Amino acid sequence: MKDFRSKDTWRVFRIMGEFVEGFETLQSVQPAISIFGGVRIGKRNKYYRMASRIAELLAGAGYSIITGGGPGIMEAANQGAQRGGGKSIGLCIRLLDGEPPNRYLDTQLTFDYFFARKVMFVKYACAYVVLPGGFGTMDEVFEAMTLIQTNRIKDFPIVLVGKSFWQGMIAWMRRTMLKEGTIRTSDLDLITLTDDPEEVCRIITTCHDKKLLATR
Repeated sequence: MKDFRSKDTWRVFRIMGEFVEGFETLQSVQPAISIFGGVRIGKRNKYYRMASRIAELLAGAGYSIITGGGPGIMEAANQGAQRGGGKSIGLCIRLLDGEPPNRYLDTQLTFDYFFARKVMFVKYACAYVVLPGGFGTMDEVFEAMTLIQTNRIKDFPIVLVGKSFWQGMIAWMRRTMLKEGTIRTSDLDLITLTDDPEEVCRIITTCHDKKLLATR
């Protein structure tokens, strides 16, 4: 006999549970920055060191750091968050062949559903910092850009770190997407490209301070 809990109607309750747990756990972490990047980037890679330094600077400036909780860039960012004295948060995803969570997490949540996890990344962040990564990293970048473009969320900084990695994609967007009229010039203004950890922190804090002033 099929387990009644496997039915789609009961799956709704499991999804609701992930949202409730996420909202209750993360409501006190703001202001926070979501940092993304590849799981395959090792400790000797320059981007690992950059992610750690960026997270340290942002944590020192009073921001919590949210990552996917895994290895690579995520581990580097969580490590930097702890070194900078900030909250280090990992939103892990349960996969059959997934890596274990990294050891630099103060708060850990584990999700079965990617879309519930992605809501937490964007809901509790006042900026995205994105270092080189794979399909998952690209997914987070373009979803955030789409949500801002369509006014589903408030505009916030999306900072791409690693000029040599991202420049080809941006050039293609200008040469092909913009030329074909599938995006506007203003859409490209949603992202900022840099190699400087200090500039990342400066961009985010300046934007955040302006928004705080605007709400007073």
